[in-house]
Amino acid sequence: MARAATTTDVFNAVAEPRRRQILDLLAAAGPCAVGAIVIALGLPQPAVSKHLGVLREVGLVSVEKHGQSRVYQLNAKEIQAVHEWTRTFERFWTHKLDRIKHRAEARARAQGHPFAIAAAAARKDRAS
Repeated sequence: MARAATTTDVFNAVAEPRRRQILDLLAAAGPCAVGAIVIALGLPQPAVSKHLGVLREVGLVSVEKHGQSRVYQLNAKEIQAVHEWTRTFERFWTHKLDRIKHRAEARARAQGHPFAIAAAAARKDRAS
């Protein structure tokens, strides 16, 4: 079966690690000009422009022209489909994280760490 084009939907677009880096940058920094993205990620300008084109085509980013530069902004709402799909699998990793947390807290309590003692007191207060 032929692979779907990266511009068909959000899932295909975010499958590429460099595009995820661009989305991470826009989420953290807010709107950015192409040149700023190039500098921040250390990627060649043509590659950044190509990735931004894919992200724009699937609706993950929007672009405004400011003089000679183009400023890209994240459309976070468009990632909601990915979030909802991954939420289906959350149960597979949540219990593991809880188990790690409980082991770390138990070890800290056993060693008399002040943070662990405070955390245990806070949990006891919430339970009351």
